[in-house]
Amino acid sequence: MDPYKTLEIVRNNTSSSVFHLILNRPSHLNALSLSSFSELPKALSSLDNNPDVSVIVLSAAGKHFCSGIDLSSLSSISSQSSSGSDRGRSSESLRRRIKSMQAAITAVEECRKPVIAAVHGACIGGGVDLVTACDVRYCSEDAFFSVKEVDLAIVADLGTLQRLPRIVGYANAMELALTARRFSGGEAKDLGLVSRVFGSKSELDKGVNTIAEGIAAKSPLAVTGTKAVLLRSREMSVEQGLDYVATWNSGMLISEDLNEAVSAQMMKRQPRFSKL
Repeated sequence: MDPYKTLEIVRNNTSSSVFHLILNRPSHLNALSLSSFSELPKALSSLDNNPDVSVIVLSAAGKHFCSGIDLSSLSSISSQSSSGSDRGRSSESLRRRIKSMQAAITAVEECRKPVIAAVHGACIGGGVDLVTACDVRYCSEDAFFSVKEVDLAIVADLGTLQRLPRIVGYANAMELALTARRFSGGEAKDLGLVSRVFGSKSELDKGVNTIAEGIAAKSPLAVTGTKAVLLRSREMSVEQGLDYVATWNSGMLISEDLNEAVSAQMMKRQPRFSKL
């Protein structure tokens, strides 16, 4: 029995190391509930620690990827935060709640394995928080996006305002966040939010799975190391980043994966790497 109420983990082929993490509340347009924020880091930790997993594809069931935070959950948080007689303690409790929800989104980024977002239909508010934490993003032609929080009288607080400017640039992120306007998959591609737009949901699923299988066939030490170094280098100067990757490779470069990769190149065959 699947242990999750809001998610589903699927392995399409027992010989594949690509696993699919699916937002599974289609009747609620995959709105993020309090259970979603509880289950997401647990599911990612499970996949991260599973040696059979090399790449994770994040997608969604139903007509839309994610309609944002569940409004009933938002209402529940608001009422709980305003019910206490001590404003200071109520505010401290709310801050802890926000930090917990932030950690759930950041769990995507902190997962060692690459997480690829496959977006179709609506990707609104919290959905944008989620995909900006992913390592690579693709969408279908029918996809549309909106940094919606200002329309709900909220300052986006789960990562979009921190991650989106690094992806699309400061000025573009500011305009999208202040207007909350809807923008298409084509515009998302032009902005650099997604790497490619597929013609349909079925083409998206097939195309992303092919890309994921290609990554999964590579050295897991090299793939997880590349993700880790890129993420760390965001906070560093070029000089600091070079020093960091030199230290990383001094510990990771000499491996059986390197020997296998060189041997495969010389023998003109596909390499076979051990699980991580």
